[in-house]
Amino acid sequence: MTVWTPIEENMILRRVFDSIVTRLLVLALLIVAAGSVSRYYALTNFLHEDLSKVVEAQQLALANYVARDINDKVAQREDLLIHLAAVLPPSLLRQPSRLQDWLQEHYQYQPLFSVGLFVVGPDGRAIADYPPRAPRQLVRYGDRDYVRMAFQGHAYIGRAAIGRVTRAPVLPISAPVRGADGKIAAVLVGVTALAAPNFLDLMQHTRIGDYRDSFLLISPRDRQFVSSSQPDMILQPLPPPGVNPLHDRAMAGFRGAGITVNAKGVEEVSAIASVPRAGWFVVARLPSSEAFATVERVKRFTVRNTLTALAVFTLFSSLGLYIVLRPLFQAACHADKMTRGELPLEPIPIRRNDEVGHLIAAFNRLLHKLNDQQEELARMAHHDSLTGLPNRSLLSDRLHMALAQAQRKHARLALLFMDLDGFKTINDNLGHRAGDKVLWQVAQRLAGIVRQTDTLARIGGDEFVLLLSDLDDNAAEIAQTVAEKCLEAFDTPFLVAGSACKLGISIGIALGDGLSTSDSLLQAADQAMYRVKKTGHSGSEIISL
Repeated sequence: MTVWTPIEENMILRRVFDSIVTRLLVLALLIVAAGSVSRYYALTNFLHEDLSKVVEAQQLALANYVARDINDKVAQREDLLIHLAAVLPPSLLRQPSRLQDWLQEHYQYQPLFSVGLFVVGPDGRAIADYPPRAPRQLVRYGDRDYVRMAFQGHAYIGRAAIGRVTRAPVLPISAPVRGADGKIAAVLVGVTALAAPNFLDLMQHTRIGDYRDSFLLISPRDRQFVSSSQPDMILQPLPPPGVNPLHDRAMAGFRGAGITVNAKGVEEVSAIASVPRAGWFVVARLPSSEAFATVERVKRFTVRNTLTALAVFTLFSSLGLYIVLRPLFQAACHADKMTRGELPLEPIPIRRNDEVGHLIAAFNRLLHKLNDQQEELARMAHHDSLTGLPNRSLLSDRLHMALAQAQRKHARLALLFMDLDGFKTINDNLGHRAGDKVLWQVAQRLAGIVRQTDTLARIGGDEFVLLLSDLDDNAAEIAQTVAEKCLEAFDTPFLVAGSACKLGISIGIALGDGLSTSDSLLQAADQAMYRVKKTGHSGSEIISL
């Protein structure tokens, strides 16, 4: 039995964890897991949204059905009361006993008002009632909303309340009774118990699934629960604004369905439908836990199947990765040998036209691009980034080469040191961006003057140097001719920001041979340039070393 030392065990573990197979396997598992998680949430969200639409539609249909039933029954009672008020003989208002007989006759013929009918006179007292209740004659009804509104000439559905006589929740409905002169002489009131048969029983006894407390009947005008499947909520005040967002929208006129959190903190699917005759609305409710029970079962099923799939995927992926990636390991070994110098630095051979082959080809392209970038970096190190001209470093190299060549051939050379006149004014007035454009135009004009073998460099700011090499004894004439061409190039104004700008140029010329030094040439040309600049106008001056 082989016994591993702690160091050997650590090295083995590191090789396992550093292996591309391990990393790809972990990556693949993470991708599969991420896909499973996203599929899990996408599926459950889709089911939740789709089921939400179905449940909301069902709730809305149920709410509309109950609301229509309540509206019909309220309308039936209000229409009956309006009819009775219209046919009530005004002469009976002065005969309470005969009025009571009349009320009895019509009550028994159409007993829609379970608590009874009574007539209120202008003094707010009951003239007659049926079924007769002794306390009613002692009660003043003038302060009741349904009495006040009826005396104003309108049939009115009053606020549901606890009846003073019955001590049970009742709904009063009133209609004006007009006398022979057409004026309102009394008010006919019909009272129905909220628990009366064939009134609100559809709402109070209908269940949605296993949920008993399914319906609410709300009066926005009175801000109360008129009725409810839950008895202890009947005639209770509504919750304050902000507790239930969907309820707040319903109070503002919204009719439809949605998911909300009720005043008890329970999420539910609610649908709102109007009872237009009374100005109420019905709410059909179903807890989300019951509405979306199917979604929860799908979630559990998806989790179990995903875990099983991950286990199977891990097993087969481990074997597949090892077989597929063997060519990649061989390519890595080849590249490692090139790194150690055992093989020349050249593109790695591509033996297979698959993903591994594409990877090796990409590596070879990267190697080629790296070489190009190194060449570009070398160029940038010796050239000015704004004008593209050689910089001071490259100028120095070429100047040394020109001096060495002049010494070998016994030739002469000229160095023109040029400084722009008036450039600072452009920079100060128009900004550095405009100044950069001027420098670029200057470089283009000067570059069009020099020979292919000459070197035009920008050594900083608005200073340019032109190196003329491989000259003979007429070097002074050639240098002067080139300087004049440079001066002529500045006769044409430069266009900057849509306006013409005039610039000048001061040129100092230093003539030398193979015995001259680069520093002496630059210093002499610089001194000559400054003497020209002191004259205050463009020109050139030659110094021969």
